[in-house]
Amino acid sequence: MHNSFLNTLTFLPMPDATDINHFNKHASAEQSAASAAPAASGFPGLITRETEPQNLEFPFPSLAGRLTPTSQFYIRSHFPIPDLPVASWRLVINGAVNNELTLTYDELRQLPATTVSATLECAGNGRARLAPKPKGLLWEQGAVGNAEWTGVPLTVLLERAGVKAEAVEVIFEGADRGEVNEEPKSPGAIHFARSLPLAKAQQAEVLVVYAMNGQPLPPEHGFPVRLVVPGWYGMASIKWLTTITVSTVPFEGYWQTIEYAYWQRVQGHPTMVPVAEMQVKAEIARPMLHEALAAGVPYRVHGAAWTGESAIVKVEVSADGGSSWQPATLLEKNVPFTWRLWEYQWTPAIAGRYKLLARATDEQGQTQPSEHSKDRRTYMINRVASVEVLVH
Repeated sequence: MHNSFLNTLTFLPMPDATDINHFNKHASAEQSAASAAPAASGFPGLITRETEPQNLEFPFPSLAGRLTPTSQFYIRSHFPIPDLPVASWRLVINGAVNNELTLTYDELRQLPATTVSATLECAGNGRARLAPKPKGLLWEQGAVGNAEWTGVPLTVLLERAGVKAEAVEVIFEGADRGEVNEEPKSPGAIHFARSLPLAKAQQAEVLVVYAMNGQPLPPEHGFPVRLVVPGWYGMASIKWLTTITVSTVPFEGYWQTIEYAYWQRVQGHPTMVPVAEMQVKAEIARPMLHEALAAGVPYRVHGAAWTGESAIVKVEVSADGGSSWQPATLLEKNVPFTWRLWEYQWTPAIAGRYKLLARATDEQGQTQPSEHSKDRRTYMINRVASVEVLVH
């Protein structure tokens, strides 16, 4: 955990109510148009992985700064996006609490607002690189993004509700709902719901969010309200949040024990556990796969690196398929829970095919593996990946 985290929190003025109402009426059409329009770099706004439900990927080669534009932030949906008018939306906090709470949107926005920069990554990001071809969405490298999230610290709401001493977890349920018809099938229609251990739920950085990059949440990203859990894979950051339940027993729902779960060896016995903290990872944005470069001409290899509740301290680049490694330059200062941009100046001496690789190390000494563990199923994919380029 970052001891300096509280120093990074900032308080922002709340959006004007008129702006919220205007956004609620027009955001869906405007966001769809923004997603379809080319970015300034010439890349498309998002890459389609599935049209219904909507699953769109950030074109990682367009990486240009610490913040991902909202129109380029990846979209992960399990079911159709629910229509949640602000006037009728409510957030219920119940379970093992002394005072059950029901908040309207306006009441939530009256509470002190905190802004946190945080990188979210889908737990299946990189799945397209696995062989043989796995089931599930075949994300390449762009089911990840970094944004500034504004909302109410979850601790504020839990303190108002009064968590009972016997509580162990907090369950979060979204309004999105449907049936999973592929194996493993769901038992009928279910909501997307997951839990956090109470200790994580009570961390200052966990927010109940209503704004993204300074604007109200778009419908695709959870409007009107979502959870954001910095340091954990994106499945923990429940969108379209409607219910928070404090529980005295561990949650064993579909999205906690069947999907978004992996095998962990306990005294030699494989035991299914929930996916949680993000793993250390570096990705190359440029050059792209099979990009043509010129021999003898310097080229800026660059990308981003991230980890969970630690901090990136080193990125290394190899231009010979991993036989040797050179240090890359980390850009800007470290911001807790936020990816770190990096660059490496490379001058290929002669023509040929090259395999470029990047690997990251965090302050806990964790470094990317060379292979993906089958115990992780198709989640938490952080093995070092190569980018082959052509030098003429």
